[in-house]
This record gives sequence, C-alpha cells and structure tokens, in this order.
Amino acid sequence: MSDAVQPHAERIRRTVKRFFGHDALLPGQAETLAAVLEGKDVLLISPTGSGKSLTYQAAGVLLEGVTVVVSPLLALQQDQMAGLGERHPELRAARLSSAETEAQRAQSLERARTGELEFLFLSPEQLGNDEVRAAVAALAPSLVAVDEAHCVSSWGHDFRPDYFRLGDIIAELGSPPVIAMTATAALPVREDIVDRLRLRDPQVIVTGFERENLALGVVRVTTPEDQRRTVLDLVADGEGGTGIVYCRTRRSAEEYAEDVAALGRRTAVYHAGLPQRRRREVHEAFLAGDFDIIAATSAFGMGIDKPDIRFVVHAQVPESPDTYYQEVGRAGRDGEPALAALVYRSEDLSLGRFFSGGVPNAEDTAAVLRAAAAIDPSSSGWRRQVSDRAGVGVRTSARILNLAEQVAESGGRTGTGKRAVAAVLERAEAHRRLQHSRVDMMRGYAETTRCRSGYLLGYFGEPVTRLCGICDNCRTGVAELAWDGAEKSSPFTPQSPVTHDAFGPGVVTDLEEDRVTVLFEDVGYKTLALDLVEERSLLEPVADSPTSS
Repeated sequence: MSDAVQPHAERIRRTVKRFFGHDALLPGQAETLAAVLEGKDVLLISPTGSGKSLTYQAAGVLLEGVTVVVSPLLALQQDQMAGLGERHPELRAARLSSAETEAQRAQSLERARTGELEFLFLSPEQLGNDEVRAAVAALAPSLVAVDEAHCVSSWGHDFRPDYFRLGDIIAELGSPPVIAMTATAALPVREDIVDRLRLRDPQVIVTGFERENLALGVVRVTTPEDQRRTVLDLVADGEGGTGIVYCRTRRSAEEYAEDVAALGRRTAVYHAGLPQRRRREVHEAFLAGDFDIIAATSAFGMGIDKPDIRFVVHAQVPESPDTYYQEVGRAGRDGEPALAALVYRSEDLSLGRFFSGGVPNAEDTAAVLRAAAAIDPSSSGWRRQVSDRAGVGVRTSARILNLAEQVAESGGRTGTGKRAVAAVLERAEAHRRLQHSRVDMMRGYAETTRCRSGYLLGYFGEPVTRLCGICDNCRTGVAELAWDGAEKSSPFTPQSPVTHDAFGPGVVTDLEEDRVTVLFEDVGYKTLALDLVEERSLLEPVADSPTSS
C-alpha cells in the first residue's frame, strides 16, 4: 500500500465493503480514491473490465454532495444507472437527457437539490445547454466523473466535438474535483485530456494495458473471397461462444450478419445507420444473451458491458491501434480465455486513410471565423449562432471553432484573415497526418513478427519486459522480446522527449534493438532505424518536461 493511500485506507475499505460488497480493490482503485479524498484531479487509464466505474461510484459515496457523471451514450448511462439500482438501491441515480420528459428532468434536479440523489448522469450535449448547466451548477456538485475521457481529445480515436468544451463547463460548475477515465490512451491523448479538462496537477494512474487472457492473432489474406471465408471460419471455430465481428462499413456489417446467420448463429447487425430504437434493442438483446454474434461497425462500442464475450474478429483492419485495442478489449472481461483475431488484407489500409479526418475547405473556415468574430461568445447558443451566420453545418462549424481554439492555445495566428484561415487548415492537416501514421502503425502490428501484445504495449508507451506467450507469434515461436535498453545504454527510452531536424519535436513511444518509434507533434508516428539515427544524429534528446513525463 502506497504512502498516499495509507491515511485513507480504512475509510475506503469500509465504504467499498459496505456499499459494494468488495473485500479487496483492483489495481489503481485505492490510489484513485485516495487522490480524490485529497481533493486532487485524477486521470485513470485502466483496461476495459478493470473496475473504473467503481472508482467514481465509491468516490461519490465518500464525498458529500451530488456526483455529476458525464457519459457519451444514453445506452451506457442506462446500463450504469441500472447497475447501481440493481446492486445498490440506496445509491440513487437519475439522468438528464432527451429520453426524459421536462417534468422528469425537473423532478431529478429537485431530488438532487434536496440530497436524495447521489449521482446525476448527463451527456456533454446536455451540459452544453445553458439552462441545464446553470441548474447543475446550482447543485454545487462535489465531483465530476468523465467517462470515456478519450472522447475529449482531438487526437483521440473517438473524438466528439461536444466533449471539447468540458473544461470550460466544469469550471462553470464550480471546478469540483474531476475523475477522467478511459481504457486506452496513448501519450498525446493523455496530455490532451489533461489540457482540455483543465485538470489541476492531476494524479495520472495507469494500471497497465496488458490483458493476459486475450490471445491476439492475425490471419493474412489476399482476396476478398479469402477474407470472407476466413472470417466465417473464425466464427465457426468459436465453438458456439458469444462474439463480435467488427467491419469498416455499414454494408459489410450487413453482409457479414447475413453470412453468420446462415451458419445457424443468432445474429444481428449494428451500425449508425439504423434507427436509434433498433440500435437500443440490439444492444439490450445482446447483453441479455438473445444474440450470439453481432456484426457491427465501430458504432457498437462504448457500454458493451458483457463479461462472457469469447472472441472479437475484425473482418477488416481498423484505422489505429487505439481503436483496435479498445474494441478487442471487450472480449474476455470475465478473465477466461478469449480470442482477438484480425483478418488482414493490406488493401484495406486505404479505408483507414479514406476515413481519417478531412480538412475543411478554406471558404467554410473563413466564414466561420468571420461569424465567430462578429458574435459575442458569451451569448446564449453562441456556436449555433456562428453556424447559422456562416451558413455552415453545425458539426463542421464546431470542428473549425475547435481547431481555431487549438491554434490560439498554441500561440498561432488568430483573427479572420488569410493567415488565420491557413493556421486552422494546417492544424487540420496535422490531425490528418497523425491519423495516417496510425494507419501505418496498424500495418506494423499486422505484419510484425514481435509478440503482438508487446507491440501494442510499446505503442501505448508501456515497458515490455516479457513475451505474452499466447499470441500467434509467441505460439509459433517466431516472437522475440523487443530490446528494452537494459543490455546497453541508450539516450532513447520510452516517454523521453526528442527532436528531429525535419520532423520537429516528439516523444519516444517504443524501443526495439534495431529501431525506435517516435510520435512527432507535426507528422505523427515514425519508426526509424537506430543505426541510421546514430550514424546521422537524426534524433537529439531534449530536457524532460512536465507534459512528457
């Protein structure tokens, strides 16, 4: 037990035992709770199924006052509320959303005001509403829990523009302590979460990304016919277990749903093109065990709290290791062996580049910047007013405003002139370059002979000290332990800042015996040969900084 936890250990133990029935805590939980009791902000990065929800629930009990839970999906909010209601009926929770009537929302706010509620669930869109935000601020919440916090980051794999303003919104709520939680976050995403949420000297707790029961594997194919046959063979080899088949497009999800159903499995399709009601029905039926297999796009993601998923098959290569590890992490949450298989056809990498964030056109960007300058930003519904005045769609306008804010924060050109427009477009280009580099990292994962678990751990900046023993490369004996720098000195270690003459500043994310991978601010991930780096002095270590630690 760490020194920081010791003063609060008995209080935490009693609370967790009384309200949640646990005799022991999982890694990171006690540290998170102790930090909250000290009044600190926390960024908790912990794998799917590792008990992140318990941390904010127990913290909400330990602190007087209502806990505001910011969660991105109505289905996810409903699951979390149902879990509290079924297991802990004394911990009353309510939701403010479009699914409730105005009278129900008013009743929930009144119950929170009188102390009858412990938890109040909202989406970032609800908190973005001026009236709702004022009503929540009047409650003087004692804690804000931000679930799926990677959505805050414009560098993240599931960025949602409405999360972008949460730092400002939390300040308007009185700046209570914050717990930000996510299952996967590479270094730039961690830094962006801290900045965007304005976390104050946060305690960053990383419990490790490794999943010892999850066997990773890649099957390489060359034709669409081989790809389809391989996916169906993997499903058939699942021996009747529950699974998810992830696809890159809605059409392929629908086709695979039909193919899997033809195998005699209870199958449904899920993607963003379906009506919300149908998506909710599929989600609930899968959790209840009414379906064996879901063929889905990445829209089927957050909130899949089903412990007995035995396999996740990716029919096409996803756009990044971030997305991939988040999605395969839904298998084997019960701790029993599970399979994560990627059916890899190199031509599919082009899908990742195609779907990467585009760059807004100059005319729209100029119109939005002019509209933003002409309207008082403190006025109600400012962003909607900017969109209307500029004649640009709400989401496009919001993205341009977010990009402009990032430019301003980095000291770049602001205003409405050509240089300001160019600065916004260059920021968008930087995002696109990062996304393209993540596609390249997925190619590296699919084609590596390393331990696959080690490759992904290295991507997330985790030290790799052993082989997993259960991935396909380990089982066939081709995997070798990536060099960890222990055998000879090296100026390059994971998480250390460096600079490159052409690529600019970056951070080392992974180190092998013959190569080093660096995440550069302007061009994304690059893997460089160590002999060339040393021969030509391509990389220079720089003094460490608080944001790179």
